[in-house]
Amino acid sequence: MIKDLAGLMKQAQELQTRMADMQAKVEQLSIEGSAGGGLVKVTLNGKGAMTAIEIDPGLLRDEDKEIVEDLIVAAHAEARAKVERAVAEKMKEVTGGLPLPPGLNFGF
Repeated sequence: MIKDLAGLMKQAQELQTRMADMQAKVEQLSIEGSAGGGLVKVTLNGKGAMTAIEIDPGLLRDEDKEIVEDLIVAAHAEARAKVERAVAEKMKEVTGGLPLPPGLNFGF
């Protein structure tokens, strides 16, 4: 019994180390989303924060303001979804397929 507990504790420590490594890698992610056929592009980090935006100069007319704003929102949503998928893949690598409860994201 104690041997099993020691093994379990060792596995927990290893998982904690792998999670810390994974968190550092996630924070370094840079993922781009685009909308309007590439007219608007946003870049997010692994936490989902927008770090860059690129707008095609042809969109910068007053009458297109609302369209540009909608495209920014759409590009951000695409990039955010990509971030979530990338983080989920990295979690699979770290946990080695351990059956974790749904919603357990360790702060990611």
